[in-house]
Amino acid sequence: MSAKSNHNHSNNKWQPATQVIHAGANHDDPHGALSSPLYQTSTFAFSSSEQGSRRFAGEEEGYIYSRLGNPTTNELEQRMAELEGYEAAAAAATGMGAIAATTMAFVKAGDHIIVSDAIYGCSFALFSELFERFGVHADFIDLTDTELLASSIKDNTRLVFLETPANPHLKTVDIDAVHAVIKDKDIRLIVDNTFMTPLLQQPKQHGADIVVHSATKFLNGHGDVVAGIVCGSAEDIATIKGTTLKDMGATMSPHDAWLILRGLKTLDVRMQRHCENANKVYEFLTQRSDVKTIYFPGAPDHNAQKLMGHQMKANGAVIAFELDGDEAMARYFLDQLRMIKLAVSLGDAETLIQHPASMTHSPYTPEARAKAGISDTLIRIAVGLEAADDIIADIEQALDACKAQWQQSA
Repeated sequence: MSAKSNHNHSNNKWQPATQVIHAGANHDDPHGALSSPLYQTSTFAFSSSEQGSRRFAGEEEGYIYSRLGNPTTNELEQRMAELEGYEAAAAAATGMGAIAATTMAFVKAGDHIIVSDAIYGCSFALFSELFERFGVHADFIDLTDTELLASSIKDNTRLVFLETPANPHLKTVDIDAVHAVIKDKDIRLIVDNTFMTPLLQQPKQHGADIVVHSATKFLNGHGDVVAGIVCGSAEDIATIKGTTLKDMGATMSPHDAWLILRGLKTLDVRMQRHCENANKVYEFLTQRSDVKTIYFPGAPDHNAQKLMGHQMKANGAVIAFELDGDEAMARYFLDQLRMIKLAVSLGDAETLIQHPASMTHSPYTPEARAKAGISDTLIRIAVGLEAADDIIADIEQALDACKAQWQQSA
């Protein structure tokens, strides 16, 4: 059920800033449209019953049904594969759809997986609850400890799954070090690269077998899509597309793929602005006595520093910090913000802020949150594209209001 690809391949000769615009582009439009056409169709007509039979039998390339392949989603898949340096990619309806389809394609009842102890809340719920129901056990460990990783591997270990930087407090993992432990074993290394994008980090260069993204975030960049991407070898992507993604149905709509293709064209310039603004916000936060702890890859004492320039090209645009107070103070601070939006996402033009313990990481048990270092006062801010001075001014007035309220109550 493969779909015919009529797309141009750059063979990775272009720089990433060019790839986000041109990689995988379809030049076969009969009208010469500059913008990629949107194939908003559920199904595709066959020229004959024989052709339909051949396509279903895999004897002829071509499109059948948009859940199985679509020219618009195919163009996005080609572009993302080239950006991450892999042979192929699969587009999914959501980031969690991508993660679930990918991981479930390679495990069965009785298998074991190893997962980073700091990951997105719904990923944690998938592995700790749903996988357990179907007989797949997950151990959540500190993957910066390679000795612990080595001792945690079992005969039935099939996957190692990690995020770096991790959601929400930006803990980073040395992908090369993890790969070195498992490279001689029949274990796939899967890396969630959502926070960095392929412009700031390419896990394949460091041994990752598969990379997943929530394309909802930086890849789309405009807050109007939920989607996921998986990049990997042609064989692995064919397995994912032909089994879990196809049969569970978490495939991306052509319209969402078209919106992401449009968003990708500005990814390079957007990431530059995101990172510049985040650096300025970080510098401001370091000057506040009411900010107790800051988690940011650009901080001198952050464990990302040893990876900077090698695994990571920049600090990214997400910062987590703790206020010098309690949960009530953290919530009061959030409620005082005027321009910054209280919302659970990242990578949008708008600066977004949220309270992980009660929002994105609420699926964690209190014990798991404590182990992962997600305190009740932890706040995560995804720095947007507004003028940095305006972002900082809004944070400043909210902190000042918070400080005045607590001084008054004292």
